Amino acid sequence: MNRLQGKVVIVTGGASGIGEATARLFAAHGARMVVIADVQETGREVAASVGTGNCTYVHCDVTEEPQVESLVRSTVDLWGRLDVMFSNVGVVSGCDQTVLDLDLGQFDRVMAINVRGMAACIKHAARAMAEGGVRGSIVCTSSVTGRSGGVRNTDYHVSKHALGGLVRSASVQLGAHGIRVNSVSPYAVATPGLCRMLGTEAEEAERAYEQYVCLKGGEPMKARHVAEAVLFLASDEAAFVTGHDLVVDGGFLHQPFRSSQRWPSPGSGQ
Repeated sequence: MNRLQGKVVIVTGGASGIGEATARLFAAHGARMVVIADVQETGREVAASVGTGNCTYVHCDVTEEPQVESLVRSTVDLWGRLDVMFSNVGVVSGCDQTVLDLDLGQFDRVMAINVRGMAACIKHAARAMAEGGVRGSIVCTSSVTGRSGGVRNTDYHVSKHALGGLVRSASVQLGAHGIRVNSVSPYAVATPGLCRMLGTEAEEAERAYEQYVCLKGGEPMKARHVAEAVLFLASDEAAFVTGHDLVVDGGFLHQPFRSSQRWPSPGSGQ
């Protein structure tokens, strides 16, 4: 239970969903400090509820690079170093569109958060790690949609494919500094944000998505299942893993047939 003992970590998008589950797991595994960064002020309540005294909240909009730079700088100033950046920002536009009727305004918004926001997090985290001589770990939340085409939600699919290129390029460029860069690609997790977008309850969403996975007989996929994969990539147990995309999808990508008649193409549930 001490896989991050003494490490200083940042979790963007940590106020709910996968980010919250990961922040709690990082704290439980001995992180010296977990900084939850989010635009949702509920992140303050999440940090307080961790109860171990090693979690705090910082308001940060990752589409504003100065805020990301300030987040990283203040973390290093207060705690002396940055060991792990879990870049968990992400949004689904809700525009159920093909490329034929793509709303380019919404496309720009999704790319600004899902790609440019991720790039800002990688950039400033890597700079802090390199300057401090820290052999750090950067983990980004991607999605199974980054490995396939989609019948809808074109902007989201494109953003996750772009993120894959960003992670692989960063892993090559930062390897000389001993910094690892990886991603985790979940299938849909019935987080509050995803359920709001679908207009349904978590239990209904879980039942709907369960039919598309190979693994049967257990509980539906939860945010903590993704958090456990992130913990591995963040920890020293993955010391020689970089440029890798760890899929957590219950076998979704290997199903011979996948339908999206009712439900949108699966997002990560960030």
